[in-house]
Amino acid sequence: MHGETSTEVKEKVRTGRLKQKIAELKQELNQIQKKLDKLNSGERKWVEKRNAIHKQMRKLRREATDLKQRRDILNIQVREVKSERELAKMERKEKHAHVTELWERIKEIMKRKPSQSMKSLQRKIENLDWRIQTSSLSLEEEKLLIDQVQALESKLAIHKEMHKLRQKLTDLQTEEKTLQTKAETSHERLARLAKQSQTCHEKRLTILEKACALQNDADDMHQKSLEIKKQTQHPHRKLTELSFQIESFKQELNQIERKRETKRQLKLRGELERRALEKLKRGEKLTWLEFKTLTEKGAI
Repeated sequence: MHGETSTEVKEKVRTGRLKQKIAELKQELNQIQKKLDKLNSGERKWVEKRNAIHKQMRKLRREATDLKQRRDILNIQVREVKSERELAKMERKEKHAHVTELWERIKEIMKRKPSQSMKSLQRKIENLDWRIQTSSLSLEEEKLLIDQVQALESKLAIHKEMHKLRQKLTDLQTEEKTLQTKAETSHERLARLAKQSQTCHEKRLTILEKACALQNDADDMHQKSLEIKKQTQHPHRKLTELSFQIESFKQELNQIERKRETKRQLKLRGELERRALEKLKRGEKLTWLEFKTLTEKGAI
């Protein structure tokens, strides 16, 4: 330190201490930064896992919504088919009541059923009509034949009424059977739709239970990420403090170095002026820098 002033010595010592302190703080800052990076990495890991689960949950919720919409459509169809079945059952019941009523009427007519067949009666009526039309009959004979025709037609009318009622009975029984088949078909379809609706409902419940379990997992992972984030608060504060201290020491060091540089420049300028003045006295040629320096000082 030969030739240095006490101030310069103190500045030099201070500069060394500042550089050492900055190096120590940087080392401490690097260690804290590594710890913080590790914590941030752990936090990101839990956040990524949580986000992945949230993605799964969104997919499951969409599936649950689709199943609910499908179930709602099936339930509407169930109500429609149920109405169709009930209507078919009601109409069949009405048809069955008409069938029963017809059977009773047929039974009553059966009690008056002629012993002769319908064809036999028609043949006898035709024969009698032919005799009336083609034979020369007295009024008494004609009246007798007409009375016989009327009597036969009364018996034939019973056959015709029975035939008409039997045909109507057959039609009603066919309609009743058709309605019975329709009711059974509706019932089978109703059972299938109800089963599909129940399956959708059960699948939706299973998916919602899975989503609920995933939500719990996501909540746990979110909590873990928050716990790690909380652990980063102190290192963050410490990093800020260290960065502030390092910056403060750097500013002080820069001030010392700028001051030292200013002194060095002044010293060099002084030496330059001295040499220039000596050369000027000796009549020697000055350099441009020497000339500029003496001019600024007002020496020439």
